[in-house]
Amino acid sequence: MEKRLLLGDEAIALGALHAGLSGVYAYPGTPSTEITEFIQNATGYGKETYIIGGHELKANGKIHSRWCSNEKTAMEAALGMSYAGKRALVCMKHVGMNVCADAFVNSAITGVNGGLVVLAADDPSMHSSQNEQDSRFYAKFAMIPIFEPSNQQEAYNMMEDAFKLSESLKLPVLMRVVTRLAHSRANVEIKDKANEENQLNPDNGRHWVLLPAIARKNYLSLIEKQKDMINASLSSKYNKLDTTTQNSKLGIIACGIGYNYVMESNIDGVEVMKISQYPLPEQKIKDFAAKCDKILIVEDGQPVVEEAVHGILGADYKILGRLNGNLPRTGELNPDSVSLAINSAITGEDPKEYPTATSPINVVGRPPALCQGCGHRDVYTALKEIVAEYKDARVFGDIGCYTLGALPPFQAINSCVDMGASITMAKGAADAGVWPAISVIGDSTFTHSGMTGLLDAVNDKSNITVIISDNLTTAMTGGQDSQGTYRFEQICLGLGVEPEHLHVVVPLPKNMDEIKQILRDEINYKGVSVIIPRRECIQTHARKLRQAKK
Repeated sequence: MEKRLLLGDEAIALGALHAGLSGVYAYPGTPSTEITEFIQNATGYGKETYIIGGHELKANGKIHSRWCSNEKTAMEAALGMSYAGKRALVCMKHVGMNVCADAFVNSAITGVNGGLVVLAADDPSMHSSQNEQDSRFYAKFAMIPIFEPSNQQEAYNMMEDAFKLSESLKLPVLMRVVTRLAHSRANVEIKDKANEENQLNPDNGRHWVLLPAIARKNYLSLIEKQKDMINASLSSKYNKLDTTTQNSKLGIIACGIGYNYVMESNIDGVEVMKISQYPLPEQKIKDFAAKCDKILIVEDGQPVVEEAVHGILGADYKILGRLNGNLPRTGELNPDSVSLAINSAITGEDPKEYPTATSPINVVGRPPALCQGCGHRDVYTALKEIVAEYKDARVFGDIGCYTLGALPPFQAINSCVDMGASITMAKGAADAGVWPAISVIGDSTFTHSGMTGLLDAVNDKSNITVIISDNLTTAMTGGQDSQGTYRFEQICLGLGVEPEHLHVVVPLPKNMDEIKQILRDEINYKGVSVIIPRRECIQTHARKLRQAKK
């Protein structure tokens, strides 16, 4: 065994490689991006060996590791690889679960052939996200097992166990991590040899065809597997009891990374139950509760376990956590907040005010801003001037680094909801009578989920102006490939945009007069028009120049 200092994301990636992975499918999204990047950098697309810790390891075939257009296509491709009998990993951030939900939930009904692990990286405190949703709800909804590592070593170890459980139960498995685990480092013991890749073995069973008659039969099979999932959880090495006393006034149920925070606190004389594999081991929880007067639930995210334990133990049993205010209701946990909650639970006193992250005195705040030299800056400079000419203009934004156009000095967009929403919200506003209704969307976001909205607008002859701000990459998450690069004109024409109302411009100060005139003309056109300002991201351009000098 060799030790390596790894990010949680890197530990997950390496665990998947060593488990005999055949393919990873993903759309970049913080905090999950580094998983796929690690696999790509370690293997190179199509290479049969990879280098880890100075050792050349056999990859046992060509590991597929290309980015996908969105999380739904990633989930479906991974399911196809599983159908073929190979082990597949699909990675996304928590809001990506919303995009892939149709395929994800139905994959529990079809079942799997080769092991299929869905990695969801949740973002408590919304460091780079629109919400704090908890992906464990999705797995509960789909009725599949969950693994939730408490540290980087478990993240590595769990990958192989998750693939094995997936193939044993013939179900997909969700692995849920949070930002703090994904982006922190620890020493991890790793194997020096990867497992052999599964042999190609396509599954010709009828259970893949979800006609109602077959789906009903599959659903009954899924229900019957629940007892096997519970038994796996009851016997799991990842669910354990740390006993410091036989009878305790306080018991703590700690989930995932919350277990680390608990173990950093003073817990003498307190019983601790660690939960890192689901479904919840209900009988263990009942036995645990019988030895304690009350239980504190420590989980990073929403009160998923806390609500379930209320149902398991009944209304008369005292349960503390996020719901009763013993822990903060929102945001990520940390050792300080958990320590305060434990002391409060022991003493019965209300917890003190929870610590919050604050900037040191005399340090000027540095809000995020578009890079100097970014093409989006020139787009917003022109757009802001033109929008000021129209009293009721509204600009609908989207997800990407260009969302920073909402902040000073531009303050140029009026909405940002989810990926692809800019075009369809502009359409809906135009349908209601708003004019001009303008959409600003990035190149990667357009191919992620903007194309169908543009098709709706074309079919309805909506009076909107769409700006596809193309910087030739997925810039916000680090410069990954953008799926439609140099093909956006063909895509838009194929969707039905009229050629005379499709323009490509270069966003530079010297072209400002031309860009502003095109904006005026297309705003005044009563129909769908598309303007594509195209200039390479300043960061990826600089990176290429540095690489060229080596």
